[in-house]
Amino acid sequence: MDDTAALDALAGLAQKTRLAIFRHLVEAGPTGATPAELGEALGIAATTLSFHLKTLAQAGLVDADPQGRSITYRADFAAMQGLVDYLTDNCCGGDAAACGPAGRGGDCA
Repeated sequence: MDDTAALDALAGLAQKTRLAIFRHLVEAGPTGATPAELGEALGIAATTLSFHLKTLAQAGLVDADPQGRSITYRADFAAMQGLVDYLTDNCCGGDAAACGPAGRGGDCA
C-alpha cells in the first residue's frame, strides 16, 4: 500500500458513522450485509447510509456485490490488512516480533 492509498483509507474511516459501518461489516465477515441490515443494526437512514457506503467503497475498504435488486456490502479484508501492514511496516525498528501481541502496549524495547 502506498501513501495515497493509506491516506484514502484513513480518511474513509475518519468519521464516526463510517467507522461504525466498517466495523459492522468486519464483524459480519465474508457474509457481509445489505443496506437494510446495516441501517437496522446501526440506526442509520438509507440516504445517509448510501453516502457513507459510497465513501468507504471509494476509499477501497468496502466491496459492493449486486445480487439482482439487492446489494451486499463486505469489508475488503485485504485492504484492511494492507492498511495495518502499512501502519506497522517499521514498527519497533523493523523487529516484527516486538510488534506482535506480546509487544503491544507501546514498549518496543
